[in-house]
Amino acid sequence: MINTLGVMQPYFFPYLGYFQLIAAVERGVIFDTAQYGRKSWMNRNRVLDGKGGWQYINVPVSSTLGTSIKATTVIDHSMALQRILGQLEHYRGKAPHYQKTRELVRSAFALPQDTSISELNTRSLRVTCDYLGLTFGWTPFSAMERELQLPPIQHPGQWALEISSTLGARRYINAPGGRDIFIASEWQERGIELRFLDLTPFVYSTGPYPFIENLSILDVLMWNPPDDVAAYIRENTRLAC
Repeated sequence: MINTLGVMQPYFFPYLGYFQLIAAVERGVIFDTAQYGRKSWMNRNRVLDGKGGWQYINVPVSSTLGTSIKATTVIDHSMALQRILGQLEHYRGKAPHYQKTRELVRSAFALPQDTSISELNTRSLRVTCDYLGLTFGWTPFSAMERELQLPPIQHPGQWALEISSTLGARRYINAPGGRDIFIASEWQERGIELRFLDLTPFVYSTGPYPFIENLSILDVLMWNPPDDVAAYIRENTRLAC
């Protein structure tokens, strides 16, 4: 029996709310068998651009129509790493935690076990959680799929329902978005509590640049010590009424 469960697709160095979800659940499932979507958070995120706005950091991938996230491959890890590090260069000398955050990026790209974007994104989550002192108890769905043997899925929100039901979760917690895909009565029939995070903006000083909300966790960590970020997560991760 699992008290709380979360299910999320694997995003690349996602925003702070993703890590608040990780902290809120006992166990998580990385939904890597979903179809890869172009121009999504799978292979890109946003950081400051050093000019008063934001820019995408992007990992080039190879994918065809209908390819799963797990089967979508990174074209060149080394090239992607060097490009992203270059896009972070303007933080140098301005952001107090530039060097440590830069090393997080290097750690995520180091020694890839395979070339999938899912593997890279999972490492980005793991190294960030280690840096923040968060427990990362998330498992790729692709490694569990045969064991779980889910019934046929009728609509998108049913994936989380069937995973939660099969794993014996008492409560399922979702990020604030995506409410419309869930049918509350289905969860009530299974006796599983369906809840959503209630996230408040984490506002912090960004030195000479204007603050922009909901950028990649990399921007948060550039300006804030890990203990402060972890404390914010612990004290501000709430469930919506």
